[in-house]
Amino acid sequence: MQDTYRHKGLRKQLISSIRRKGIKDEVVLAAMDVVPRHLFMDSSFVSFAYKDQAFPIGAGQTISQPYTVAFQTELLEVKRGDKVLEIGTGSGYQAAILVQMGAKVYTIERQRELFLKAQKLLSDLGYQASFFFGDGMEGKPSYGPYDKILITAATNEVPGKLLEQLVTGGIMVVPVGNSFSQAMIRIIRTGPGEYSRSTHGSFVFVPLLPGTEG
Repeated sequence: MQDTYRHKGLRKQLISSIRRKGIKDEVVLAAMDVVPRHLFMDSSFVSFAYKDQAFPIGAGQTISQPYTVAFQTELLEVKRGDKVLEIGTGSGYQAAILVQMGAKVYTIERQRELFLKAQKLLSDLGYQASFFFGDGMEGKPSYGPYDKILITAATNEVPGKLLEQLVTGGIMVVPVGNSFSQAMIRIIRTGPGEYSRSTHGSFVFVPLLPGTEG
């Protein structure tokens, strides 16, 4: 698993690109400058790793476009030491970014193939996170509550069980909509059963599905 000077140079070009697109959080950008995205991708796509595009990773899933990763992470307002629940581990790239930022990451994946692959890769790279194979819609209440919850798949409505796992003052970021387009929603828990919502642009994600596979 090599991270060459060429890879590092390409990452810096990518960071410059997403900064020009409006990402301002320097902590997010610094983390993305460190995490080697090419190691999270299928070998047939490695040469495209630092293009600002999404690519397939198997099991019908994708590694998100870097700008989208940066956008969601910026909305999450991650602070060092935050407990962050991620729904949809996928390749593990987003989890690695969060760990690099100093978060305590709890991540759930419903596809066993991806769960096992991401767990091994992050361990090999030295990123410590808590991995769970299961139904992301249920969350992990026994490890909560969480300061932040990040959902990396599209849902037509926000899972209530996940909202309940936020601390007061906690933030959830989730793409909500149909299978063609979703609005990026930021939800802040303001009190017991009370939440404020704001909308931040349109995106396209694979769907959030119940249950497990594999």
